Amino acid sequence: MNTPDLWQQNSTEYTSPDIPRHAPLAERMRPRTVAEFSGQEHLVGEGRILRCMIETDTLASLILWGPPGCGKTTLAHIIASETRSHFIFFSAILSGVKEIREIFKEAERYSARGIRTILFIDEIHRFNKSQQDAFLPYIEKGVVTVIGATTENPSFEVIAPLLSRCRVLTLNSLEPKAIHKLLLEALVDTERGLGNCSLQASEEALDFLADHANGDARSALNTLEVAAGLTRDSLITLEIAQEALQKKALLYDKDGEEHYNVISAFIKSLRASTPDAALYWLARMLEAGEDPIFILRRMIILASEDIGNADPRALQVAVSALQAFQIIGLPEGRIIMGQAVTYLATAPKSNASYIGIDSALAEVRKSGGLPVPMHIRNAPTKLMKEQGYGKGYQYAHDFEDSYSGQECLPDKLAGRRFYEPKGHGYEKNIVERMEWLKNKK
Repeated sequence: MNTPDLWQQNSTEYTSPDIPRHAPLAERMRPRTVAEFSGQEHLVGEGRILRCMIETDTLASLILWGPPGCGKTTLAHIIASETRSHFIFFSAILSGVKEIREIFKEAERYSARGIRTILFIDEIHRFNKSQQDAFLPYIEKGVVTVIGATTENPSFEVIAPLLSRCRVLTLNSLEPKAIHKLLLEALVDTERGLGNCSLQASEEALDFLADHANGDARSALNTLEVAAGLTRDSLITLEIAQEALQKKALLYDKDGEEHYNVISAFIKSLRASTPDAALYWLARMLEAGEDPIFILRRMIILASEDIGNADPRALQVAVSALQAFQIIGLPEGRIIMGQAVTYLATAPKSNASYIGIDSALAEVRKSGGLPVPMHIRNAPTKLMKEQGYGKGYQYAHDFEDSYSGQECLPDKLAGRRFYEPKGHGYEKNIVERMEWLKNKK
């Protein structure tokens, strides 16, 4: 374990893990061990990479990339307390090249004594190229193990030589469930939290704070502390939580009726080609804390179910919107969602593909596994060819316009139509094409 005289923070001693009682609740409740840490199971769960590094004291140089309040700095504090290393906590905002050089001199002295130095750099993306270059020879020689924290994409903000010497670990926004758990712990913790205040909080208040934290545990805990200061009867209600956050809770229960009412209104507005209504219901869901991925998945379904081949690009737009949102996230992701919503709402509509696949499924369930016509069976062996497999097959590209007109349905269903395009948007072209093929046949 570290001893206090080995801990440094911007060249001043980091003398104790104890935190003053007047510090913000989020700072006081900062987890002290891996066991106390909540979330990021893909990194600190049993057998996961970061947990193993900490438990075996085999830290490699790392870049911790994730949104605010997801636990980057907390993990640095845990590493400081649970590894046998000289640990330096360094802020890229407050320090420059001169301070970096002094740290490296200090690290070399510890290295000569056989003691490893871990240098944690908060907001590493704020260092420019020359400042980042200064780390390279010391990482290369093993003088320091660097752990950088950033909210920005390291691919753009960290120079390639430094990236090649570090393993990038991605941290995710905390789920509301994890934040809810942290809020409950803060309410009952008598050592660091609000446990001595004899406070309780309604489930509605805790859900509201967790849902509106946008994955930021720091924000949620500090808002809980504000709410605690506003209460007069030892109960934090939804109204008090709203006052503390300065945000009203919309009537929207993600597990109840209103959830289904609003998503239904959203989908039906898209189907009805009313972009203004669709944007309104989208805004209602986002403001109420609905999971944007859930909304985007429903938009992908609608792109096929209600637009289909009337505008084949609609599915591409919906899928691209989901992928783009996963890269960008909120708040900017709302712009991507707005663009996709207005495209889907104004696109021509057709449910012909949806009706077509359901009609085909109904027929299969009714008639069972009808035999595949011999002429379109595969014939990989001599015996199968002798039995007539593939006999009479007409290769489409051997015919004019690459169309043979050969029947491919089972004999009992010959001529049956499942897909009936409606002639809206691009489906008008499909109707014309199918009519042309019919006449040619």
